[in-house]
Amino acid sequence: MTELLNNVLLIGKVEFGKKDFNPVSLTLEKFCSELLAEIKLSDGGKHKIVFISKNKNTNAYVDKKLLRHILTNLLSNAVKYSPQGSTVYLELSCQDAEAIFEIRDEGIGIPVEDQDKLFESFHRARNAKNLPGTGLGLTVVRQSVDGHGGKISVNSKLGVGTTFTVSLPIQLPAENVS
Repeated sequence: MTELLNNVLLIGKVEFGKKDFNPVSLTLEKFCSELLAEIKLSDGGKHKIVFISKNKNTNAYVDKKLLRHILTNLLSNAVKYSPQGSTVYLELSCQDAEAIFEIRDEGIGIPVEDQDKLFESFHRARNAKNLPGTGLGLTVVRQSVDGHGGKISVNSKLGVGTTFTVSLPIQLPAENVS
């Protein structure tokens, strides 16, 4: 219930233009490693969770809270919709002034007919109706990605798994640099 209320409040702030974007310099590899340690702890060893970093000690200007929303939600979904014993991957790479986060699972997949509605509030894929969830997590993810001026895409196949790719600029836009 608390998670639902927090998501509704966050969505409301963004929709009314009150969500602050507070970028700070962050070492992405360290941030991801620490976040994955939390995800692994909450998963209790039910899944193999792998972090692959193609760059070392990459600093980026990102909003730490928004990045946490993005990665926590996508990783939690990957775990939730994947069978026990399967592997969930977080891959980080940086190129062309973008940090690229790829979250890949071996889960139930998302039906093609649901993929274009994934980021709508309260939408749940038809094959996920019997699993817990509010249908707000991906809405928060999309708004958090948009807050960075980034992009998100999904590639999914039923019974095979899903990959979300998030690209975020790694430097402040010129108008925000002082």
